[in-house]
Amino acid sequence: MKVLLIGSGGREHALAWKIAQSPKLTKLYAAPGNPGIAEHAEIVSLSVEDHDAVVAFCREQSIDFVVVGPEAPLVAGLADDLRAAGFATFGPSKGAAQLEGSKGFTKDLCARYNIPTGAYQRFRSAEPAKAYIREQGAPIVIKADGLAAGKGVTVAMTEAEALAAVDDCFDGAFGAAGAEVVVEAFLDGEEASFFCLSDGKTALALATAQDHKRVGDGDTGPNTGGMGAYSPAPVMTEEMVERTMRDIIDPTIKGMAKDGNPFSGVFFAGLMITKKGPELIEYNVRFGDPECQVLMMRLKSDLLPILHATATGTLDHVSAEWRDEPALTVVLASKGYPGPYDKNTPIAFIPNESTSAKVFHAGTALNDGQLVATGGRVLNVTALGSTVSEAQIRAYELADAVKWENGFCRRDIGWQAVAREGK
Repeated sequence: MKVLLIGSGGREHALAWKIAQSPKLTKLYAAPGNPGIAEHAEIVSLSVEDHDAVVAFCREQSIDFVVVGPEAPLVAGLADDLRAAGFATFGPSKGAAQLEGSKGFTKDLCARYNIPTGAYQRFRSAEPAKAYIREQGAPIVIKADGLAAGKGVTVAMTEAEALAAVDDCFDGAFGAAGAEVVVEAFLDGEEASFFCLSDGKTALALATAQDHKRVGDGDTGPNTGGMGAYSPAPVMTEEMVERTMRDIIDPTIKGMAKDGNPFSGVFFAGLMITKKGPELIEYNVRFGDPECQVLMMRLKSDLLPILHATATGTLDHVSAEWRDEPALTVVLASKGYPGPYDKNTPIAFIPNESTSAKVFHAGTALNDGQLVATGGRVLNVTALGSTVSEAQIRAYELADAVKWENGFCRRDIGWQAVAREGK
C-alpha cells in the first residue's frame, strides 16, 4: 500500500513510526510532517487546507490509503473530499467529526440517546450563561463549543473563575470556537481516555490511557493539550471497559448512524469514572496526543491493516493485540507554555532510542540544519517498562538526556498509577 499521512505533530510521528513497520507498506508520504516523521516517511510540501491539492497529489502518486491524523482537517471535511475522489480514508466525515467540532452537538447527542454525561446548558451570550452559573454554583465546567486546540475548557473551582471563563470565551480568547459556550456539571472521579475504532457498524475496543492535562506537578496550573500520559489506565477495569462500550460507545455508533452521520474512524472518549460508573466528558475524533504515543508503543499488531479495515467497513475481520507492559510518555514543552513562549530555540541533542524507548517529535523543525523547537509541546519521550514505575524511570532518564535549554516537563507523569503500585 502507498499511504499518505496527514499531520505534523507527536501523534502523527507515532502513527508514522508504527505504519512504517508494516510489511504491507510500499511507500509512506507525510504532509506537512516534521523532522521526526521524516525518519519514516517522505515529507510532502502540501497545504492540508487545500483539499483539491491533497486530492491531486493522491492521484499523481496513485495513493492507496490516506490517514488523517489531526482534528481540524476532519472537521473541515477533508475525509469527505478524499472519499468522494475515490480514496480510502481513515477519519470521520465532516458531519461525524462534529462530535469533536462542537461540544454542544455531543451533549445533545448524549441527551437524545441517554448516554451518561454531566448535566449541561448551551449559551450564545454571556449574561444567561453567568445567571446559570450563579444558580448552579461551583465547581462547574466552562467549554468553548468549537475547536480550541485543547485549551477551551475551564474546570472552575470558584464562581468567579467560572464567570471569568465565560468572559474569555465571548471576548474572543478562543476565536470562533468561543461563539457558543457549554456550561456543564463538574464530575468528580478519576479521568481516563478510552479508544475504540468504528467503521460505522462494528466497534473494536483498543486500549486505555490516562492523560495529565495541567501544566504543573501535582495537577496544578492551567490546562494544556496534555503534559504526559500512560497506558493502560488501571481505573479502566474489564468491567469499566464493558460498561463504556455498552452505555457510551454502542449508543453513539447507533445514534450517529440514525442521525445520518455514520461514524468511521477512532472514538477517543474522555471519561470520568464517577461513583455512578463511566460518564462521558467529551469525544475527540482522532487519536489523542500524547495518548497515541503510548498506544502505538504498546500495540503488537500491524496498525496499517487495522486502520484500512476501519476505513473500508471490514473492521469485523481484524483484531488488535497489545503488550502487557505499560508505556509512559513525558512531554517536553517550551518554557512559558501554555502561555507565551520563545520559538525556534535550538535542540542540541536527542539521545539514541530503542524499540522500547522513543522520542517522538511534536513541535520541531530544521532551521539551516539545526533542530529547533517551534511549538509549545515539542518532544514526547516515551518508554515501555514492566511496571508504570519502571516505564516512568526509563522515560525520565531519556528525557534528562535531551539537550534543550528552553525545555521543561512535569516530573510526576503516571503518579496515580505509581501510587497504586505501592498499595
